[in-house]
Amino acid sequence: MLTDAPPRKKNLKLFLESDRLNTLPLPADDSLLQLARSIDAAMQSGNSRDVCQTSESFLHAVCDFYKVPRCTLRVLAARPLRIREYSTYELFGDYHPDQALIRVWMKTAVHKQVTSFGTFLSTLCHEFCHHLDFQRLGFRDSWHTRGFYERTAALYHCAKGTPPKRLAWVPVRGKRWRIDWSRMNRQ
Repeated sequence: MLTDAPPRKKNLKLFLESDRLNTLPLPADDSLLQLARSIDAAMQSGNSRDVCQTSESFLHAVCDFYKVPRCTLRVLAARPLRIREYSTYELFGDYHPDQALIRVWMKTAVHKQVTSFGTFLSTLCHEFCHHLDFQRLGFRDSWHTRGFYERTAALYHCAKGTPPKRLAWVPVRGKRWRIDWSRMNRQ
């Protein structure tokens, strides 16, 4: 995962605020864990309608917890695959703020197999955090900052019932950061 480059001047203050905001209040009970388990069971069945219904229940619960308007969800089949001259890119999910719409894909791009539960849940949490940035935090944009990824990871680990991990970051060109997976895996 790679952060966005900081904007020039117009939105730099909000970008830096997003970068500093690396915590997120989380439900004290196991309600998200139970909802996430329902998503996992639906994914094992491979039925997109069941996956959508259980994922909507999860999103409604987090929207209610954070006191933000509920968003719409679409669960789609195989991920789009974009091939460029030097790279290949799969779209796992996206968020459309003007419509408060989250789209997530539940099948892999190449083999059209149901994706892993962890990948799907991570994508759902990621796209919800974009919704949260716009609705609760008042950002005019939702950047992929270190803080954004930390907030997403906190929500994911809460929902999955796994111990939270602090992300390990290394700087890269263009005032960007990437996660150091080798350090993360040693933790």
